[in-house]
Parts: sequence; structure tokens; C-alpha cells
Amino acid sequence: MSGDISFDLTSLRRAYADGSLTPVQIVEEALRRADDPEFPHVWIEKVSREKLLVLARALPAQPAPDLPLYGVPFAIKDNIDFAGINTTVGCPAFAYAPEKSATVVEKLIAAGALPIGKTNLDQFATGLVGTRSPYGACRSVFEPRYISGGSSSGSAVAVAAGMVTFALGTDTAGSGRVPAAFNNLIGCKPTRGLLSNRGVFPACRSLDCVSIFAGSCHDAQAVLDVAAGFDAADPNSRTRPKNRPGFIGNFRFGILPRGQREFFGDAGAAELYEQAIARLQRCGGEAVEIDFTPFAQAAALLYAGPWVAERRWALGDFFELHGDGMHPVVREIIGGAKKYDAVATFDAQYQLQTLAQAAAPTWQQVDLLLLPTTGTTYRLDEVLADPFKLNSNLGYYTNFVNLFDLSALALPAGFRPSGGLPFGVTLVAPAFADQALLQLGAKFHLAGAGNLGATAVKISDQPLPLEKNEGVLLAVVGAHLRGQPLNHQLTSRHARFVRQARTSPYYRLYALANTQPPKPGLRRIAEKLGSGIAIEVWALDAAAFGSFVAEIPPPLGIGALELEDGSRMPGFICEPVGLEGARDISEFGGWLAYRESLVR
Repeated sequence: MSGDISFDLTSLRRAYADGSLTPVQIVEEALRRADDPEFPHVWIEKVSREKLLVLARALPAQPAPDLPLYGVPFAIKDNIDFAGINTTVGCPAFAYAPEKSATVVEKLIAAGALPIGKTNLDQFATGLVGTRSPYGACRSVFEPRYISGGSSSGSAVAVAAGMVTFALGTDTAGSGRVPAAFNNLIGCKPTRGLLSNRGVFPACRSLDCVSIFAGSCHDAQAVLDVAAGFDAADPNSRTRPKNRPGFIGNFRFGILPRGQREFFGDAGAAELYEQAIARLQRCGGEAVEIDFTPFAQAAALLYAGPWVAERRWALGDFFELHGDGMHPVVREIIGGAKKYDAVATFDAQYQLQTLAQAAAPTWQQVDLLLLPTTGTTYRLDEVLADPFKLNSNLGYYTNFVNLFDLSALALPAGFRPSGGLPFGVTLVAPAFADQALLQLGAKFHLAGAGNLGATAVKISDQPLPLEKNEGVLLAVVGAHLRGQPLNHQLTSRHARFVRQARTSPYYRLYALANTQPPKPGLRRIAEKLGSGIAIEVWALDAAAFGSFVAEIPPPLGIGALELEDGSRMPGFICEPVGLEGARDISEFGGWLAYRESLVR
């Protein structure tokens, strides 16, 4: 197998569907990439080749379309349990052997994903820098002198370097977003409780979220669809409400007034934030200046308040008995819990309630916020020289999110002209806006061009995410395409364009005789063509889909169409009788290319 295969979900699905790859080959390739000396300190322990091959060989017994993450390699932050491998939480003296995998890990493996190993982190998930680990400090995939961000350092680097398709992290104060910004990735910080925390060693149990690193919003959405869901074994688990926030059509987004922007002297980051505002405006948004004061005060409260006592609680007797086995910076931070008593805890809770009330009117002004993920980045030597202040600076725009029970999505937003380091922004919205953020984030990401992480895969090759319950998907091939004469039959029913795609190679396309307006017919064949036929995927609600199908005249109809990624959906097909006198136009690869050839 060529080492050039991309691990993004779309590429893997296509390769599995056409038979050019097998899960066993992907296991071998993933393990090879995991040993890349260019990116040291990523892994704490990898799953054995033998165990991975058992999982991979079992997959073909189930068709790929029935397993949404069929043969997809992923990484697990080492504060999340995977049965058979010790959970170290970045501290060898603390390591324990879990009997069961975490709920999210079980769900992902059941969906066909292949766990490559456990990744490095700031010890006990305490830090935003990625330097506080006895297993070594991860570095930015773009410049090894700079930090990777943390605490989910290894997970972010594993995705950005193309070692895996996605990775699980955790996020308490920004650990699932800061590393995304520093490595040109998507960092999906779901609503608290949307993903189960059973089997996750806590940092601050009341705030912790399992997070997702991916190259694209489409891939992050696919993982979220599998991993999310209520878990009765997790006391903090929550059920998604039916009515969730959305950003349909025009929307308003909050931006920082110039007097409240803090970039810690990073002029490149300041300019890229301005560009991000303009880009989101081009996506249909209206920029509205907001007062960031209560958000910033809440962010400061996290590090200056008693929440560190939750970290101390999680360690139990270990802190007193074996504290000398901890990273000295982490030990000093968690040891600070002794400063806080119950009175201080209640005082901080009341301050937080006051700040939340002060921030609440913002959500009457805007639908979401557009913030820098971090104001700047730092070299490794700078962080080692000043580990507390610089770490605190990185949380300036992230710390408040879980305190205020918000959803967030970190997005790549360009590269600094000096040094070529990536910059990221975060979309922040009320709880359970996760799907809406991913859909809007995908548009923002696609509008910026560029690649996924540090790989060669273009953003433009990625489809848009689509919520499972958003409607019936329909593949159209001819006169119903955008700009074609019958497209109004879709738009008048409020159908939504989802993405461009291709059929599997087992179809031929014909120009039907004597049809007005001109229409093609798609026919399934036994032999494989060089490539599939270009189509568009649209989404309609069930009632609109029914009325649309009722209007389709014979010999055309709707059947189960197979796409190049192996998935199936309703789509246009043609009865054999309709192909009499028709011209085979498969060589053009699609209806639009054929129609253009007629006017040249």
C-alpha cells in the first residue's frame, strides 16, 4: 500500500468502497506512521499490532456502510480508559489498569474505528502548554521550537501529522481547543455532558468534556454522531434537547471591541483575527461588538479560584503519599488547593453566577461569538522559563466556556506571515449548539482554503457535515442540479444543498432521447468504470421528499444509489425501457460536463 493514502474519512471511505485498501493495511500503515521520528513524544503506549489486527480482520464481516467509522484509525488521550492498556494520566507512578474502556471508546470501536494507542498530555490534564509530561514535550507540527499546546498535546499532533484520522482529547479550560489552534486542526468542544465521561479520569469533574480533534468539520461531525448520547453510568451525562440553537440564513456574531483585544504583542495574530471577522461576514454573518468583560473575568476566576480543589479531590491519597512522583509544576498547582475552604468555594460560585448573569444579555444581541482561540503562541524555552504566567495567557479566551456551560468549536484561521505558525479562532455558542457550529464552521473552514493539519489533503476536498435527523438525503444527477431547469422543484420545497459527490464506479450515464427539458438516465452495471458519475446531494424533510418523488415522470424513478465512499442513499435511476435510443455519455463523467460540450 502506498504511504501516500490520506487518513481523512472521505478518502478512507472511498478506498474501502473501491477495494483498494483493507483495514489490515491501514493498521500497518498507522503503526508505521506512529513511529515517525519527526514527531517524538506523541504516544505513551500503542495498542499491540496483534490486537489491532484482530479488530481489523473482524471488520469485513460487516459491510462498511453499516459501520460509520469502518477501519478508521484514532488516538486516545491517556486520561481516557482503554481496557488492556494502563491509564497513566501522564504520571507513571499513578498508572492503573482499567477493566473496561470508557463509554466513548466503546462506542467508537463498535462503529468500526481502530484504536492505535494512548497519547501524551500535560500531567493530570493540568496545563494548556503540552510541556508538563515525564514522557517528553510535544511540539508544533509546523515548528519544533514551539509548543504543541495542551493538555491534549499528543492527540492533536497525531491528527495534524496524519498518523490517525481523529483523536479524543479532553477539555476543562481549553485543552481541546488550544492544541487545535497550534496545529491547524478542528477542535470540537461539545456541550458539557453530551459525550459520556464514564471512564475518563477527571481534572475538574464538574467542568470536564471529552473533545474531538479532526482535520475537518465533516470528520468531527461523524465522530460526534457516534460518540454522543446519554449514559446512565455518568452522573453528569445530559440528553440533547429536540429544539437546539441553529444559524439559518443571516446570523449575528459577537466580536471583541478593539479596546478589549489582547494579543500579548502578537501583531500577526491580531491581523489574522481581523481577517477571520471578514471571512465570517462573507459566510452571511453580521459582526456585532460585545462587552467581553464578564467573560474575561470568569476566565480569570477559573485559575484564581477554588476549582483547583477538584483536581486535588481526584488524586485522593496519592497526592500526599506519592506527590514526589508528580511533575513539579503540576504538583505546585494542585497543592494550591489547600488555600481554599468551603467559604471560598461558595464565594467563587456566587461570583460566577453574577458574571453569568452579566454575560447573559450578550446572547440577546448575537447568536455566537467569534474569538481568537489564543492571543499568541510561545516557544518551548519561553514556557519552561515562565510556566505559570504564559500558561495563564493561553487560557484568556478559553477558560470561561465550560464555566458558562457553552459549546465551542476551534477552527484554523490562517498562518502568521512571519514564522509560518498557524492561528486559530473559536466559535462559541449556547449549550447544544454543537451541530450548528459544525455546519457554520465547515463553511468558514472551506472559505479559507489550505490543507488539513500538516497533511497534503486540501480543505476543498472535504464534504460539509449533515445532522442525521436533518432530513432525507437525495442524490440528483441531471436537470435538478444547481443552475439546471428543474432545480426549482427542490428549492421550492426548501431543500438544502449538502455537497457534491460521485457515484461508485458501477454506473453509466445516458442522455435520454426526446425529453424536455433534456434529462440523463443513470444505470447500474456489473463491470467497473474508471470513476463514478458526478452528482449532488440534497436534503429534504420527509413530506417534501414524498411530494417531490410523486412528480417524477417515468422512465425515471428513485432507487438506492451507491456513492464512491460506499454509502447508499435515494437517488435518480432510469428504467431500462427509457434507454432505448439514448446516448452513452459516461465518458464525460457527469451531466454538466456533457451539456457544456454541446455549446463549445
